[in-house]
Parts: sequence; C-alpha cells; structure tokens
Amino acid sequence: MPDFDIDFCMNKRDKVLSYIESIYGKKSVSQIVTFNKMTSKSVLRDVGRVLGYSYNFVDYLAKLIPFDINITLKKALILENKLNILYKSNNEIKYLIDISLKLEGLIKGIGKHAGGIVISSYFINDFCATFYDNESNKLVTQFDKNDIEYIGLVKFDLLGLKTLTIINNTVKLICKKNNIKNFNINNISLNDKLSFNLLKNCKTIAVFQLESKGMRDLIKRLKPNNFNDIIALLALYRPGPLQSGMVDNFINRKNGKEKIYYPNKK
Repeated sequence: MPDFDIDFCMNKRDKVLSYIESIYGKKSVSQIVTFNKMTSKSVLRDVGRVLGYSYNFVDYLAKLIPFDINITLKKALILENKLNILYKSNNEIKYLIDISLKLEGLIKGIGKHAGGIVISSYFINDFCATFYDNESNKLVTQFDKNDIEYIGLVKFDLLGLKTLTIINNTVKLICKKNNIKNFNINNISLNDKLSFNLLKNCKTIAVFQLESKGMRDLIKRLKPNNFNDIIALLALYRPGPLQSGMVDNFINRKNGKEKIYYPNKK
C-alpha cells in the first residue's frame, strides 16, 4: 500500500499531531514501533564488551567488517580475508565471533518511527496490540511499519524538517528587512542563475537532501545548471545507481565526455 509523506516546519509538527488526535480521537491515532536489531558491527562490539575484551581490540575487529548496509558477519568472513585469517588462527577471536554469529539479527530494543503514524477508522487496538509511551504520552503500535501495511492500515509520515523552519524564518527576515508584508518564495524562478552558482560551488549546507558530503561531491562532478539536474541528482544518489556505475555514465554524458546512445531512435 502507498503511504503519505508530508513535511512540516519542525517547530509546529506537534501541533499537527494534536490536531489529528482532536479530529480522529486519541485512541484512533498511534505512533509506530521500530525494532532495533543487532547488526554485524554492533553485535561484535556488544559481545566483546560483555566478555571483557578491550575497546581497541574489539574496535579493530569491527572496522575490518566491510561498509555495506546489508553486510552480515558470515559475509564479512568471506569478503574480508584478514578477518577470516584472524578467525581461523586466533581462538579468542573465533570465540567472540561465534557468539556474535548466534546473536546477530536478534532484536536489541525498541524505538519509535521518526515520523510515522497510523490513523484508524476505529480504535487502533481493534487492529493490533499497542503500548503507551509515557515520554510522549502517545499510543505506539506493537507492529512495525511493514506489519502495519500487511494488516491494511495506512502509514502517514509527518516529518518535522529544520530546513522548512529555516525557510520560514528567512521569509520573515526578508519581510522585516524590506518592510513588506508578504514575500512568496514560489515566485522565485527555477532558473535563477545566482542560485545555481551557489549550487555548483557546493554551498548547499542546510539545503534539504543536498547537504551531505557525498551529495556535495556528486554536485561538484555533475555541475547542475537547471532544475532537471537537481531531480537527476536526487535519483542518482541511491545505493543502486551508485554501485552500478550509471552515475559515472550520466555525469560523463552530461558534460560531453561520453556519447549518448538511444536504444530506440524513434
């Protein structure tokens, strides 16, 4: 099922939640649980700490695990030859990893989804178990977002973004400085050259989805000069495209270093 992603100024997100509860009722609105699992690096560190091994020793082993979002200890032993050699030659390391292999993937703790809520036509308890979070004074489902979808409830992502708060504050300052009542940012042209000069110079700190180091490195190579290039940036900066080599192809073709081929010229 689809979900709804809606972004709000971070200072007013709680007002949105309160409004939703007032419309649908507190027992029909719930936040969503998240399950924190023991991943390859974290389980190694936790087991090492419990067994009394030094931090530096465990940290060295953990850093041998390749950086990959889907990596497991079993895969790491295959991919990282140095770790495999240590596992086979050092009994202490073998003991530590063997225990970690048994615990990897187990649920370590619970949390709350950063922005996700569910809204039900009846009480949430009619569809799934819930628990009460004393800190936020909110209901929380005991099903995660995938199980919520499976039983037919719709997830709403109500995200509080600091960038929208910055934009809101900036608009207020512009109005105050120029002694005007209204300033509509939607009237700014999508082809504004000064904005694209800032973008090409990687001055994108606090610009939503364009501020990370990896994204700024990509911007520097791509040299975006129109809004479609920004769309391409956001689509390309994903694990699949980055690992497939298509990012390099796109950049080379955009900058005229590689010829563009069309499978079907019609």
